[in-house]
Amino acid sequence: MIIFPAIDMKDGKCVRLKQGKFDEVTVFGENPPEVAKKWEDKGGKYLHLVDLDGAKDGTPKNLEKIREITKSINIPIQIGGGIRSKETVEILLDAGVSRVILGTVAINNKELLKSLVDEYKEKIVVSIDAKDGLVAVDGWVNVSEVRSLDLVKELEEIGVKTIVYTDISKDGMMAGPNFDIYRVLGESTSIDIIASGGVSSISDVRRLKDMGLYGCIIGKALYTGDIELKEALGV
Repeated sequence: MIIFPAIDMKDGKCVRLKQGKFDEVTVFGENPPEVAKKWEDKGGKYLHLVDLDGAKDGTPKNLEKIREITKSINIPIQIGGGIRSKETVEILLDAGVSRVILGTVAINNKELLKSLVDEYKEKIVVSIDAKDGLVAVDGWVNVSEVRSLDLVKELEEIGVKTIVYTDISKDGMMAGPNFDIYRVLGESTSIDIIASGGVSSISDVRRLKDMGLYGCIIGKALYTGDIELKEALGV
């Protein structure tokens, strides 16, 4: 299982939100490129970036920081937040990221998603952010009527290879992931699943690995010291 240290960027800083709420922000670093280098130096094999400003506004807002990060480390990077057009996908891939993560557009524009998957293949990842089993869009601001499991099956038919699944109610709460949904997804689809949200202990990491998940994103717990990256990598 791949461990993805997470860097969430807002106003050019490394932050964490609680349950995706933009008014509940904790700053963990003033310089995201330095934080990225730290996770690489500690053994990280793949970095997970989120442009929170981009997620809220629908266009990338931290592009210069993203370019600085890709230049400062040698491990691959996946990024999400406000990626809703082919132009944005091209800009980010040209900036040096390895995979781009689409969220809202996967709900609102299936034709665009399919054309991007056809062209960029495994470089296109879809993020499913859910609350009570329903998919949230527009930077978690709005909850749709789409059931997350139905969406996963549809994405599989389109040709998506990898998803990031976040239970919003767990994100930033340090209360453990929603293991039940990952079990259901694992039994219902062959898509590679990256767990995100609520991973707060080594036992959480071990349990997700034992479930056969492809990847696990760790955010707040790395910054508070509740999880040491080296230990997580050794699970």
